[in-house]
Amino acid sequence: MAYRIVLGPREAKKAVHMLLHLLALGFAAVGLYAAVKFHNDAGLAHIRSLHAWLGIATIGLYALQWLVAFIYFVFPGAMMTMRADYAPWHIFFGIVIFLMAVCTAETGLVRFIFPGDYPSEAFVVNFNGIAIFMFAVTVVLAVILPSRY
Repeated sequence: MAYRIVLGPREAKKAVHMLLHLLALGFAAVGLYAAVKFHNDAGLAHIRSLHAWLGIATIGLYALQWLVAFIYFVFPGAMMTMRADYAPWHIFFGIVIFLMAVCTAETGLVRFIFPGDYPSEAFVVNFNGIAIFMFAVTVVLAVILPSRY
Protein backbone atom coordinates (compact mmCIF):
# COMPACT_ATOMS: atom_id res chain seq x y z
CA MET A 1 0.00 0.00 0.00
CA ALA A 2 2.98 2.31 0.48
CA TYR A 3 3.43 2.39 -3.29
CA ARG A 4 -0.14 3.73 -3.62
CA ILE A 5 -0.16 6.18 -0.71
CA VAL A 6 3.36 7.62 -0.34
CA LEU A 7 4.06 10.56 -2.61
CA GLY A 8 7.48 11.01 -4.13
CA PRO A 9 9.99 9.03 -6.16
CA ARG A 10 9.92 5.25 -6.45
CA GLU A 11 12.98 4.86 -4.23
CA ALA A 12 11.22 6.71 -1.39
CA LYS A 13 8.15 4.50 -1.80
CA LYS A 14 10.37 1.41 -1.75
CA ALA A 15 12.14 2.58 1.41
CA VAL A 16 8.86 3.30 3.22
CA HIS A 17 7.44 -0.07 2.09
CA MET A 18 10.51 -1.94 3.33
CA LEU A 19 10.75 -0.09 6.65
CA LEU A 20 7.05 -0.47 7.45
CA HIS A 21 7.29 -4.20 6.81
CA LEU A 22 10.42 -4.43 8.96
CA LEU A 23 8.55 -2.61 11.74
CA ALA A 24 5.59 -5.00 11.35
CA LEU A 25 7.98 -7.96 11.52
CA GLY A 26 9.36 -6.57 14.78
CA PHE A 27 5.83 -6.24 16.21
CA ALA A 28 5.08 -9.81 15.10
CA ALA A 29 8.19 -11.04 16.92
CA VAL A 30 7.11 -9.21 20.09
CA GLY A 31 3.63 -10.74 19.79
CA LEU A 32 5.06 -14.21 19.31
CA TYR A 33 7.31 -13.72 22.34
CA ALA A 34 4.32 -12.56 24.42
CA ALA A 35 2.27 -15.61 23.40
CA VAL A 36 5.09 -18.03 24.23
CA LYS A 37 5.74 -16.29 27.57
CA PHE A 38 2.04 -16.36 28.46
CA HIS A 39 1.82 -20.08 27.71
CA ASN A 40 4.99 -20.78 29.69
CA ASP A 41 3.81 -18.75 32.70
CA ALA A 42 0.33 -20.31 32.66
CA GLY A 43 1.65 -23.84 32.11
CA LEU A 44 -0.31 -24.24 28.88
CA ALA A 45 0.67 -26.39 25.92
CA HIS A 46 2.06 -24.61 22.86
CA ILE A 47 0.81 -24.70 19.27
CA ARG A 48 -2.42 -26.53 19.96
CA SER A 49 -4.91 -24.45 17.96
CA LEU A 50 -5.43 -23.52 14.34
CA HIS A 51 -4.85 -19.90 15.41
CA ALA A 52 -1.36 -20.81 16.69
CA TRP A 53 -0.47 -22.87 13.62
CA LEU A 54 -1.59 -20.15 11.23
CA GLY A 55 0.18 -17.47 13.28
CA ILE A 56 3.51 -19.24 13.32
CA ALA A 57 3.29 -20.11 9.62
CA THR A 58 2.34 -16.51 8.79
CA ILE A 59 5.21 -14.99 10.78
CA GLY A 60 7.68 -17.49 9.31
CA LEU A 61 6.59 -16.86 5.72
CA TYR A 62 6.46 -13.11 6.36
CA ALA A 63 10.07 -13.11 7.58
CA LEU A 64 11.13 -15.24 4.60
CA GLN A 65 9.29 -12.91 2.19
CA TRP A 66 11.02 -9.88 3.71
CA LEU A 67 14.46 -11.50 3.51
CA VAL A 68 14.05 -12.67 -0.10
CA ALA A 69 12.67 -9.28 -1.14
CA PHE A 70 15.60 -7.54 0.54
CA ILE A 71 18.02 -9.73 -1.41
CA TYR A 72 16.21 -9.23 -4.73
CA PHE A 73 15.18 -5.57 -4.51
CA VAL A 74 17.67 -3.84 -2.19
CA PHE A 75 20.89 -5.83 -2.34
CA PRO A 76 23.09 -4.23 -5.02
CA GLY A 77 24.14 -7.53 -6.60
CA ALA A 78 20.68 -8.48 -7.90
CA MET A 79 20.21 -8.13 -11.65
CA MET A 80 17.24 -6.19 -13.01
CA THR A 81 15.96 -9.28 -14.87
CA MET A 82 15.89 -11.21 -11.60
CA ARG A 83 13.92 -8.39 -9.97
CA ALA A 84 11.44 -8.27 -12.83
CA ASP A 85 10.95 -12.05 -12.72
CA TYR A 86 10.40 -12.06 -8.96
CA ALA A 87 8.13 -8.99 -8.69
CA PRO A 88 4.82 -10.75 -9.58
CA TRP A 89 5.66 -13.59 -7.17
CA HIS A 90 6.47 -11.04 -4.47
CA ILE A 91 3.05 -9.45 -4.93
CA PHE A 92 1.29 -12.83 -5.03
CA PHE A 93 2.97 -14.15 -1.88
CA GLY A 94 2.43 -10.78 -0.19
CA ILE A 95 -1.32 -11.16 -0.76
CA VAL A 96 -1.23 -14.80 0.41
CA ILE A 97 0.65 -13.89 3.60
CA PHE A 98 -1.73 -10.97 4.23
CA LEU A 99 -4.72 -13.32 3.87
CA MET A 100 -3.03 -15.78 6.23
CA ALA A 101 -2.72 -12.96 8.77
CA VAL A 102 -6.42 -12.18 8.32
CA CYS A 103 -7.30 -15.86 8.87
CA THR A 104 -5.09 -15.86 11.98
CA ALA A 105 -6.91 -12.82 13.35
CA GLU A 106 -10.31 -14.34 12.58
CA THR A 107 -9.47 -17.65 14.27
CA GLY A 108 -8.14 -15.69 17.25
CA LEU A 109 -11.50 -13.93 17.60
CA VAL A 110 -13.32 -17.26 17.80
CA ARG A 111 -11.69 -17.89 21.16
CA PHE A 112 -13.59 -14.92 22.66
CA ILE A 113 -17.10 -16.12 21.86
CA PHE A 114 -18.93 -18.07 24.54
CA PRO A 115 -22.46 -18.73 23.26
CA GLY A 116 -25.20 -17.58 25.60
CA ASP A 117 -22.93 -16.09 28.25
CA TYR A 118 -22.35 -12.55 27.00
CA PRO A 119 -24.44 -11.62 23.95
CA SER A 120 -23.20 -7.99 23.83
CA GLU A 121 -19.54 -9.11 23.82
CA ALA A 122 -20.32 -11.65 21.12
CA PHE A 123 -21.78 -8.82 19.03
CA VAL A 124 -18.56 -6.80 19.42
CA VAL A 125 -16.39 -9.79 18.51
CA ASN A 126 -18.55 -10.64 15.49
CA PHE A 127 -18.54 -7.00 14.37
CA ASN A 128 -14.73 -6.96 14.60
CA GLY A 129 -14.60 -10.15 12.54
CA ILE A 130 -16.70 -8.60 9.79
CA ALA A 131 -14.62 -5.40 9.93
CA ILE A 132 -11.39 -7.40 9.54
CA PHE A 133 -12.90 -9.25 6.57
CA MET A 134 -14.03 -6.01 4.89
CA PHE A 135 -10.59 -4.48 5.49
CA ALA A 136 -9.01 -7.51 3.81
CA VAL A 137 -11.32 -7.23 0.80
CA THR A 138 -10.47 -3.53 0.46
CA VAL A 139 -6.71 -4.10 0.70
CA VAL A 140 -6.69 -6.96 -1.82
CA LEU A 141 -8.80 -4.91 -4.22
CA ALA A 142 -6.45 -1.93 -3.88
CA VAL A 143 -3.44 -4.16 -4.55
CA ILE A 144 -4.79 -5.96 -7.61
CA LEU A 145 -6.35 -2.94 -9.34
CA PRO A 146 -3.96 -1.20 -11.72
CA SER A 147 -2.52 2.07 -10.53
CA ARG A 148 -3.33 5.20 -12.55
CA TYR A 149 -0.26 7.09 -11.39
